[in-house]
Amino acid sequence: MKVTVFHANECDKKKCTAFKMEKQGKCRIVYKIHQIPRGAVVLNPFSEKAVSFEDRGLVEDKGVVGLDCSWNKVSKSASFFSLSKYHRSLPFLIAANPVNFGKPCILSTNEAIAATFYITGFKEEANHIMDGFKWGHSFIELNYDLLEAYSSVKTSAEVVEIQNEFLAAHEK
Repeated sequence: MKVTVFHANECDKKKCTAFKMEKQGKCRIVYKIHQIPRGAVVLNPFSEKAVSFEDRGLVEDKGVVGLDCSWNKVSKSASFFSLSKYHRSLPFLIAANPVNFGKPCILSTNEAIAATFYITGFKEEANHIMDGFKWGHSFIELNYDLLEAYSSVKTSAEVVEIQNEFLAAHEK
């Protein structure tokens, strides 16, 4: 599977999962927007469409692109993150990385890419992405029920429905 990460050089390289994935031969890092493969699924938290099984063909043919940048610094209107038909957000998941362990929706780049593979039916690839991290198995274990539920439906709307049902059931 093709994995590309657009890197904005805004993180601590010692803690960056994208750099570790690149060292392991699991991704290619690019620094310019025009280097992002056309037609690949771009993981963008501002996208209104959630990743789902219906994206499987795109993931298989064109790959997945992670955007490694500080989302606190990025405006929704940033031109280089303009939404296209291939941008997808991830549904509710809990981080297992050491920096954000237990925090909802603050995933590391490798967690986001692994979640995309899992939801689109590439579970072995998801596990492969997480294998190179001491804490990697924790992400899939922590989110197993949600990942299984998200991967069991076909459309983005169904993924969002599962997410909303889960959140409603766990409101305080």
